[in-house]
Amino acid sequence: MKISIIIPTYNEEEYLPKLLESIKSQDFTDYEIIVADAQSDDNTREIAKENGCVVVEGGLPGPGRNRGAEVAQGEILLFLDSDLELTENYLSNVIEEFESDDLGVAITQMTPLSEKKRDKYLHDLANWFMIAVENIKPHGAGCYGIISKKELHDEVGGFDENLSFGEDTDYIERVAEISEFKVLRNARIGVSTRRLEEEGLYTLLKQYGKSTVNDFRGKRTSAEDLGYEFGHDPISALDSVDMEKIAEKSRNRKIKDRINKFKDRDIEENELVEVTEDETGLVVKEAAGSQGKKRIFYSVCGEGMGHAIRSSVILEHLTKKYDVYIFSSERAYEFLASKFDNVFEIGGFNTVYENNVVRTKKTFFKALKANPTNLKDGYNVLYKECKRIKPNIIISDFENYSSMLSKIMNIPLISLDNIHMLTQCEYDYPPNHKADMLTAKAVTKSYILRPKRHIITAFFYPPLKHPKMTALYPPVLREEIMKLEPVEGEHVLVYQTAESSINLMEELKKLDYKFIVYGFNKDEVDENLTYRSFNEEQIFEDMRTAKAIIVNGGFTMISEAIYLKKPIYSTPAHKNFEQILNGFYVEKLGFGESHENLDVKKIESFLHNLDKYQENLNKVEPWDNTEILNDLDLSIEKYSKLY
Repeated sequence: MKISIIIPTYNEEEYLPKLLESIKSQDFTDYEIIVADAQSDDNTREIAKENGCVVVEGGLPGPGRNRGAEVAQGEILLFLDSDLELTENYLSNVIEEFESDDLGVAITQMTPLSEKKRDKYLHDLANWFMIAVENIKPHGAGCYGIISKKELHDEVGGFDENLSFGEDTDYIERVAEISEFKVLRNARIGVSTRRLEEEGLYTLLKQYGKSTVNDFRGKRTSAEDLGYEFGHDPISALDSVDMEKIAEKSRNRKIKDRINKFKDRDIEENELVEVTEDETGLVVKEAAGSQGKKRIFYSVCGEGMGHAIRSSVILEHLTKKYDVYIFSSERAYEFLASKFDNVFEIGGFNTVYENNVVRTKKTFFKALKANPTNLKDGYNVLYKECKRIKPNIIISDFENYSSMLSKIMNIPLISLDNIHMLTQCEYDYPPNHKADMLTAKAVTKSYILRPKRHIITAFFYPPLKHPKMTALYPPVLREEIMKLEPVEGEHVLVYQTAESSINLMEELKKLDYKFIVYGFNKDEVDENLTYRSFNEEQIFEDMRTAKAIIVNGGFTMISEAIYLKKPIYSTPAHKNFEQILNGFYVEKLGFGESHENLDVKKIESFLHNLDKYQENLNKVEPWDNTEILNDLDLSIEKYSKLY
């Protein structure tokens, strides 16, 4: 016999007939059906017998599947839950792909037995997640069609009957260790949405989110932990002996031993202690129990160049004393790879702009389309390097895959960027941009999840919401900027890339000012306009000698303009709230003006008022990077994970 279909049941008289009917309608017939029943008190057993099923005594899902496998005659086992339905040609598609790829264990993708768009979207999301991580960590989101070879099932001892939740993922992992695993591409199984309807989306996301994170950590989650029920009746909690077996199996013993060592020394795990260096005799502070150079994963958002420029300054400092591994995408990756060793390319997101306007829907759908590939190519790199290097801490400059890695691998996270100003501070903003503010806050919260510490850079200083875990510092400056001696020259620096600014260039010819223009990737002179391709040394000199600067709402350029005391005309990208907020505070602090559009009349008016803005800028005290680097050093020592 080719395949044995094993179905654990408990009071499933409503759902079992639909599953059995879908099996009978298949074009593939070389199978047997085994129902492992956990003493149902409805008509489940009678329905199974009437449909020609082999009925055996079952139990909770794991024991039930094992009892079914014990009597199975097929060379391949297919484990199904009773509320599923097979789609057309499901069995033949499964067998063909399973055997042609020489797999030992596999799962099938899901399609909801519902017409709701929400349900279809959520199941599609689950499908691409399982595919994205199949090469990182074999994973099964519920027993939605687990296929395995009978001989391998016997070799690993079947499902772990000590586990009341996540036994399916545990089983897949153990079989995958001795064979090949895959999420099948050609077969989908119909999945009931009853639990989603009964318990609600939030509860299910919380349950499966917690269990998935624990799975990636090598830790198992019990049904009692999640308030999860099998067959709609509460199950008994595992006793201490069972839990100890699970802890042993999940390799938590080493973690326990390490914690106990700290307890013996009467030192908290991450407490800073004073240590005298042998070579210098200096007394320094470091995390208790740390040995050798700490290993840092530093992950950088690839959108724009501001994150990369700031990070390059931080990395110059960190690489002198730590082993640092850098992860980024696109232009930021290329920039950092040209300056540092151990730079890895990962996937990333980019905002879609059209005519200097953020297109939210297009950005969302572009991210949705790219995310499976980004997860595979990007997160895969992070995960594999994490397993190899075992970092003590992760630092993220608004890069979200490293945040995921932090939670899954239980590695402390420090967030260092300017964008978390949006979630961690109490600030003013233009009231007509409330919708943009709410959208930006929601996105920002989803990117970086519960770091140990937020280190935020800003050129304005509103109150902090959580001062115990958050610090606010002036913008990080490049050494080249701090060495410049600014003077007031004859030209206005224009840094624009929006399509709408092309027409403005013709209008600027009407003004009696010289303009040096960056952003059009060309070198030419057109009357009072001098176009330049990007060159770091040249733009430093043009900034140093500029009369004023016309720029969008980018944080880095605005910060450097303030440091060099150059009046600013800001045109934030429409609907980009971070840029809108930057422009708003440029005007609020009297450093220049912020306008929704590049308007030649407004530019002319701005240029007539430079003295007023210059007076306010001259009051700004100079700063350097000392304080933020000291905070980062102490945070690394305090929060680093110890192996």
